[in-house]
Amino acid sequence: MTTEAKDVPGDRFLETGAAAPEGCPFCAIVAGRAPARVVRQWPDSLAFVPLSAVTEGHTLVIPKAHVADVGVDPAVSAATMRRAAELAAEFGACNIITSRGALATQSVFHLHLHLLPRRHRDGIALPWSTEPERHDSAGPPVFQPSVIG
Repeated sequence: MTTEAKDVPGDRFLETGAAAPEGCPFCAIVAGRAPARVVRQWPDSLAFVPLSAVTEGHTLVIPKAHVADVGVDPAVSAATMRRAAELAAEFGACNIITSRGALATQSVFHLHLHLLPRRHRDGIALPWSTEPERHDSAGPPVFQPSVIG
């Protein structure tokens, strides 16, 4: 399905269902041309461990179709979030984060959702968090995804 092309400020020109731009590392993973530690696969999405994981269990969820960011195709974005939510249900405490555009710290212009399992005193600071952690216990165990294959 091809939709009207959209030129998103701060993004590369893309249209949903278009051929992936040359050099997209996530499209290379989907196509099997680049290695990845795959955690889960669905017909429309893929979850894998990022190269620079910031915490144990850090996982990326991407659509298999090339979509630049969360604002380009809301239907694909929603489907990808659904897959991320399925994994998050197994994680316990976690953040699900995505960025849209370079100013929002997006560095790979293929929609991706970061699932970050959280632990007591894990040291991960989010920029909008102004209060220190108030947890008195280590909390529930953190989901550790198993790699497929």
